[in-house]
Amino acid sequence: MNKDITNYKHVVDNDPEETRDWIDSLKGVIEHEGPEKTDFLLGALTDTARQQGVDTSPGIISPYANTIPPSEQQYVSKEESLTAMRVASYVRWNAMAMVARANRDYAGIGGHIASFSSASAIYEVGFNWFFKGPDAEFGPDLVFFQGHSAPGMYSRAFVEGRLTEENLEKFRREAEGGGLSSYPHPWLMPDFWQFPTVSMGIGPLTAIHQARFMKYLDARGLKDAGDRKVWIFMGDGESDEPESLSGLSLAARENLDNVICVVNCNLQRLDGPVRGNGKIIQELEGKFRGAGWNVIKVIWGTEWDEILERDSKGLLVKKLASLVDGDFQSIRAKGPEYLREKIFGDDPYLKDLVKDKSDKELWQMTRGGHDPRKIYAAFQRAVEHKGQPTVILLKTVKGYGMGRAGEASMGTHNQKKMDLDSLKAFRDRYHVPLEDSKLEDLPFLRPEEGSEESVFLENQRKLLGGPVPYRRKETEKLKIPEISSFKALTASSGDRELSTTMAFVRLLTALIKDKNIGERIVPIIPDEARTFGMEGLFRQIGIYAPAGQLYEPADGDSLMWYREDKRGQILEEGITEAGAIASWMAAATSYSVNNLSMIPFYTFYSMFGFQRVGDFIWAAGDSRAKGFLMGATAGKTTLNGEGLQHQDGHGLLIASTHPNCLAYDPVFSYELAVIIQDGMNRMYAKGEDIFYYITLMNENYTQPEMPADSREGILKGAYIFRKKKGSKTVVQLMGSGTIFREVLSAAEMLEQDYGVDADIWSLPGINQLHRDGVEVERYNRLNPGKRKKVPYLTEVLKGHDGPVVISTDYIRSYPEQIRRLIPEARVTILGTDGFGRSDTRDNLRSFFEVDRYHIVLAALSALEDSGEIKKGTAADAIKRYGIDPARPEPSIS
Repeated sequence: MNKDITNYKHVVDNDPEETRDWIDSLKGVIEHEGPEKTDFLLGALTDTARQQGVDTSPGIISPYANTIPPSEQQYVSKEESLTAMRVASYVRWNAMAMVARANRDYAGIGGHIASFSSASAIYEVGFNWFFKGPDAEFGPDLVFFQGHSAPGMYSRAFVEGRLTEENLEKFRREAEGGGLSSYPHPWLMPDFWQFPTVSMGIGPLTAIHQARFMKYLDARGLKDAGDRKVWIFMGDGESDEPESLSGLSLAARENLDNVICVVNCNLQRLDGPVRGNGKIIQELEGKFRGAGWNVIKVIWGTEWDEILERDSKGLLVKKLASLVDGDFQSIRAKGPEYLREKIFGDDPYLKDLVKDKSDKELWQMTRGGHDPRKIYAAFQRAVEHKGQPTVILLKTVKGYGMGRAGEASMGTHNQKKMDLDSLKAFRDRYHVPLEDSKLEDLPFLRPEEGSEESVFLENQRKLLGGPVPYRRKETEKLKIPEISSFKALTASSGDRELSTTMAFVRLLTALIKDKNIGERIVPIIPDEARTFGMEGLFRQIGIYAPAGQLYEPADGDSLMWYREDKRGQILEEGITEAGAIASWMAAATSYSVNNLSMIPFYTFYSMFGFQRVGDFIWAAGDSRAKGFLMGATAGKTTLNGEGLQHQDGHGLLIASTHPNCLAYDPVFSYELAVIIQDGMNRMYAKGEDIFYYITLMNENYTQPEMPADSREGILKGAYIFRKKKGSKTVVQLMGSGTIFREVLSAAEMLEQDYGVDADIWSLPGINQLHRDGVEVERYNRLNPGKRKKVPYLTEVLKGHDGPVVISTDYIRSYPEQIRRLIPEARVTILGTDGFGRSDTRDNLRSFFEVDRYHIVLAALSALEDSGEIKKGTAADAIKRYGIDPARPEPSIS
């Protein structure tokens, strides 16, 4: 059978007999010497051809057929298979009924029937024979479920007895407790879901980095990866998200054979075909195989095997290869007569192949993704494959089993209900044990306790190690060093100037050397270690590289040489913020995923954090991630020369929108030490589900000694750094980050030039002050008869009179959060609204009007307006400091 030359239709074969001889010879090698010798022989032939100047085809796309021939399939017993089919009927019914009932009772509440309908057989094979649970020898597999298929996972958990009927009745109704989240959300269901996946593209990339992190822990001797697998379930439409496929080369390069990506190719996205004019399966095969993955295609169900075997001319394979995905969608939508005509009707030879098949029999010839036998064979081969990640491309029908209610229709993704006829058809197709009279009640069903089906369910999950999905909530407690361990950062630096970035590197180095937690520290860098002054860690702890260092580094004779090591501790990600944050998420969830608490520090250009990968960080919060995000070169005027794209003036404000993120903008090394030590204690000793975003600056200046009794204020967000000296005229000057140093200079100028005294406040945690205010305001609103609480900032400002000027290196909206917490004073806020630009720090701070001169002017203007100083003082300052009042407002310049 010459079925495998459809990729070479442009070649005229002048000697078909010779071609057959070559093909027969190759088949002989396969039969007698096996696939390894065959691969070697083909490689040798290809190399020879290229040496002779022949431009050989890359050959990365195989015929539009199943990868595994029937003769090589592995099977489960017929008895198990039949029992599993009956179990699947319950799961399918409940998944549909859950969505339909929810929308019947609460119109518009949403949900998806079609996605799981297309993938139900795929998931059932995984649940019954492959997905390992928490009690497995090396721990559970990680399963990244396709978000829109969540109803199917709830249904399965109900059938297993893990969820109640009340839970299912509350699908998408969570406010009162006991409900089920719309999609996988660990924050909302912390003992059930592990990974949020419904934001398209995030699941596949984070899954690959979870698999890599398993190998990292194994290589470092911290956790045996064993035979654990990471299963990635995604739709073919999701593959268009850049993040979905951006980790392919990493997975292949590092031989992540613990990754199995299962792509449900139902050929439809939300509005229409994924590739109506092409073939998405063939396209994805090329992408995955080209990246170095093992590819398994499951296109045709068992019923096609006999017909394809009889196709001695290979014309059916050619015909199927000639049809585009839009054709296959129409075939499934229009019925068996159209199928017969479209595939077999225009050729007598093809007609003859199916002459003995009725329309009903033709219609029951399933796609491979609906055939448990084909799925099992593919999963088994994937699990056994070594040295490469594997992708399984399964062809399915979206809305499979929904009949006229939505099977293969353009709008099936948004179908939420089923009419009576569709319910009957659904029940009959899957042999659901339900009478006609009860169909419209949409009851939830499961096998009776002790039945063959329930015993099968219990035994299979016990054999595989327990329930899936399942999330471990418990966290390993670590012994965190006391703040006294960081005296080098809490003491004065004397005359030596250093940036908070340098201070952080010192702190990180100390943590790595700590006997209790040193091996748990995970430094993550997106190819900017030298920018941040972190290259000293290269030699000290090494860069993780599965192959070690196979070359002599160019800087090998230097003190801080680039050292790659199989047991390296640093994750040097290269230029990929998405990959780096995915690695951080893997380390930050390791306490749950691997039952091993790790402490990740991901250091990056602050502009390329929340702005660049904000969706990943949102998913990290949902995942209950724990760790530190270090926003280096922060502040719009602090990173001076890089200009508009690099200068961050809003990262801290975006951080405020993440509920379990604590964000800080420290100016001094002691603030940094206090925040990080307390963060480690809260996350890894107390077990709080929070994470931190901390800004780091690259501006050098002397570091003062930590003031007495400042720790509480640092953590709560505000403390008085220096009190007024006793003058009658006073202002309250506040600031954070490096602009706080402008505040200090402004205070000196006010005293020297105008006799105005000042209390000086450091505000490292404006977001925390805002949240404290919200909490207190809510308490007072809900408890009208009780004694009023007072927000922390309002309380500490009591007795500190005079106008308030707040200055930061961020847009005004950031400190605007706390204006209402200073009710008794006139508040002026200075900030860096607008696009950044390149210049010196002094010039940039003058341009954005946050330098010492503008702080002085703001203070004098407020004092003049309140009548505390004479008129004309502010005008004098404008003239004295050379401020141009006619200059355009910087936010629109």
